[in-house]
Amino acid sequence: MQKEVNIIGAGLAGCEAAYLLANNGVKVNLFEVKSLIKNDIQKTNDLAELVCSNTLRSKSKKNAAGILKNEMRLLNSLVLQAALENEIPGDDALSVDRFGFSKYITEKIKNHENITLIEQEVFEIDYTKVTIIASGPLTTEKLGKNIELMTGNEKLFFLDASAPIITKDSIDFNKVYWASRHNEGKDGQYICIPLNEEQFNAFVDELKNAETVKLKSFEKEIYFKGCQPIEQIAKTSKKVLLNGPLSPNNLADQNGETPFAVIQLRQDDAIDSLYNFVGFQTNIKWPEQKRILQTLPGLENLNIVRYGVMHKNYYINSPKLLNRGLQVKRNKNVFFAGQITGVEGYIESASSGILTAINVLAYLNHKKIEQPSRRSMLGALNFYITNPKHQKLKPMKCNLGILDQQNKTVKSEFYSFDESEKEIRAFIKIISSFVKIGDNNE
Repeated sequence: MQKEVNIIGAGLAGCEAAYLLANNGVKVNLFEVKSLIKNDIQKTNDLAELVCSNTLRSKSKKNAAGILKNEMRLLNSLVLQAALENEIPGDDALSVDRFGFSKYITEKIKNHENITLIEQEVFEIDYTKVTIIASGPLTTEKLGKNIELMTGNEKLFFLDASAPIITKDSIDFNKVYWASRHNEGKDGQYICIPLNEEQFNAFVDELKNAETVKLKSFEKEIYFKGCQPIEQIAKTSKKVLLNGPLSPNNLADQNGETPFAVIQLRQDDAIDSLYNFVGFQTNIKWPEQKRILQTLPGLENLNIVRYGVMHKNYYINSPKLLNRGLQVKRNKNVFFAGQITGVEGYIESASSGILTAINVLAYLNHKKIEQPSRRSMLGALNFYITNPKHQKLKPMKCNLGILDQQNKTVKSEFYSFDESEKEIRAFIKIISSFVKIGDNNE
């Protein structure tokens, strides 16, 4: 009899989990509600929608994000396949056409013989069925309440925000230039808006005094460090802006001169018609966003196609609720995956979906649930979010600091990359008796 699994949520984690399980002969019922219930963040009905940035971050082997993407490659990640098929210029980053990316994944999921996409809201969890909850940071209120009843824990959250997107043809290219911070000797791949000190100070004042969308009384200002609104950073420190999203480092203009500050725009689609503001997540009211951005050189006549929006990201207290296998301690039929577990970021969420699916396959086949070594990024992330020593979990992106490198003796700049690949290959060998890493549906 064919094994069967329910997955709630068809975002990055849910689609990764569904794909791996289906490729291993499991019948997957994939539930998704976005076509029925709209919110301010999601804009299309496609699965695995990228709602914030359009980049999966650095491709460098020296960078944590590059290391994690290599691990995902070894594990046959659907998300990574989609990204590479829809890659657009992005300097050192793996930038994608967000619409083509989501369509690629949607078609793969809808056309898989072992996956049934069910477009309906899940109100209650069926504990008699093996279930993966991958409902993400935008979990619906009714499902969220059901999760709270199951966990007995408070549901945590932090505030996240997205950046505006504008049309390329509304930019005055006589006032901007092309450059790439990490690609010396190559043509610039980012549109750079130069600011002198006077322009920078005026812009910061505008940000500090901008009218923002008011938070509800119960929404304390809890921001994830990597996604602070630009106006919040401006209120904190000009120095942070100059060392962060407005840094001019390695962004000399066409005359070889480095401006006081630089705002970067990154290509957002394959046909090169849309650009997003790098590091410009915001909660400023929409009319104010347009007015302030029009004060920037070259953007006097800008056309905004998507305004920046703040939203609340929910996550559970995984150290209390889950074991190392991302399995609910009190109900072994229920697993969690993705950003709702406390990982933060596209690739972190997607890789979590892969790992949860592997754990579910172990459970279905009555095998021991194994974990990748903490010398791998996937293993280190999973250890971090399930570590019972964390009394109150804080969301975590992949970073070199969480890797187990206690036995490091080789002084190689690629040590972490090489170790991680070795550990993931060893992990694949351990699980090979019950997990096929590959595609049965091609």
